[in-house]
Amino acid sequence: MKVHGDVLSIATQRVLTCLYEKELDFELVPVDIRTGAHKKQPFISLNPFGQVPAFEEGDMTLFESRAINLHIAHAYKDKGTQLIYDGKKMAIALVWMDVEAHQFDPAATKLGFELVVKPMIGGMVDAESVHENEAKLVQVLDIYEVRLAQSKYLGGDDFTLVDLHHLPCIHRLMGSQVKKLFDSRPHVNAWCADILARPAWLKVLAMQANH
Repeated sequence: MKVHGDVLSIATQRVLTCLYEKELDFELVPVDIRTGAHKKQPFISLNPFGQVPAFEEGDMTLFESRAINLHIAHAYKDKGTQLIYDGKKMAIALVWMDVEAHQFDPAATKLGFELVVKPMIGGMVDAESVHENEAKLVQVLDIYEVRLAQSKYLGGDDFTLVDLHHLPCIHRLMGSQVKKLFDSRPHVNAWCADILARPAWLKVLAMQANH
């Protein structure tokens, strides 16, 4: 099992966290996105869209982090943490997985770029983009607060891929002014504290630190 990616990439972090949750052995093949290695061969033969990560297992190659994680969770259902379920429970989880991908992630990713990445690389923060995406994130977190008052995790009472997929963006935003939006909602705040403390995620952070 090989993950071609960059430990600083949010999408790569999603897959690494899933592999650690499933207690699987894998090899990380570094792809330096700062030098544009993800837009060149040999990586482009693994993902024609030139985005990390790519995943290899035997003769199968996959890309798109959420699809990779669904494969891992299904193929290794009996290993490590159970991240997916059958029937009604899975249907509910899939709804919230879509919410993460289409409602939470776009705003959270843009805020992370403007408030964390840009200052690190000496870029100018786009205040209008920050304002616009903070408003979108507020709407999502208000809905999350209601949901998390009903269940411990977004997909139900068990930690699933739904929660895992949020981890990299939430961690990045905790180092910005947006942290207050999470802290001010008690159920969201408790959920963040819970998932950010998971051993699998801490292993990914250790990989970043070593990098």
